[in-house]
Amino acid sequence: MCKSVSRQPEPVHVKVQTTMNELGIRAKRSIAPMKTSWEFVPESRFGFWFLGTRTWERHVVKDTLNDLARLIDTPHASYPVVLDVGCGQGMAFRLLSETFYPQRLIGVDADARSLERAQRIAVHGKLPVTLLKGDCAALPIQEAHVDLVFCHQTFHHLVHQQEALAEFYRVLKPGGLLLFAESTRAYICTWLIRFLFRHPMEVQKSAQEYLEMIRQTGFVFDRSKVLLPYLWWSRAKLQGIFELLRLRRVSPPGQRDETLVYLVAVKPESR
Repeated sequence: MCKSVSRQPEPVHVKVQTTMNELGIRAKRSIAPMKTSWEFVPESRFGFWFLGTRTWERHVVKDTLNDLARLIDTPHASYPVVLDVGCGQGMAFRLLSETFYPQRLIGVDADARSLERAQRIAVHGKLPVTLLKGDCAALPIQEAHVDLVFCHQTFHHLVHQQEALAEFYRVLKPGGLLLFAESTRAYICTWLIRFLFRHPMEVQKSAQEYLEMIRQTGFVFDRSKVLLPYLWWSRAKLQGIFELLRLRRVSPPGQRDETLVYLVAVKPESR
């Protein structure tokens, strides 16, 4: 079992181009360090490499974002402030900009090395990105400031999950959207994922547990806003390969351990 490790934040050695104002929004394409503490499990060498590849961007982030976007009933022409929580190396920045046309895109991550790469992605793409080094459970963003929160394959890395959800709720404007895409315990606990990546195993949850946690935080959604992708490569042992080759029947929802959960939820106008 992977144990959570407490790490003190380290300074990000990137020049901030301007002083922070309005929570760093003016410091576009810069990394603003913040003083806080958090618990996390450092990613493996393989994991760090893979999460920066075009394969990850094109076949994971892009496909997931397209699936989530289809769950939005009446998409706006633009979402002025978009927050990418656990932004990693910035592989979603271009896709978020092309999908939601934000005026401001904020990326938050706890890993300084990932933010260095995210910085280069933002500069190369000439994207209006502010990068903040910090904890998803203590976001350095004012209340009701964000139109859309994108949380993609971040939650299973977080130790303080309930606190992070409360922060997502707090920073969203009333009527704002949470786009949530997560791997479940059934997937994270497969031998291949445990071998290649690093996660705090004690906090992993089922799809239903994640949905209930989000609902209890105050977010609103119905069954039509939930997807449960059951991709062949996300299954334990060899059953996914057997299903791909049609040597085994794919179990229907309700009769299987879901491996992925996608969701679009709304912060209600009044609570």
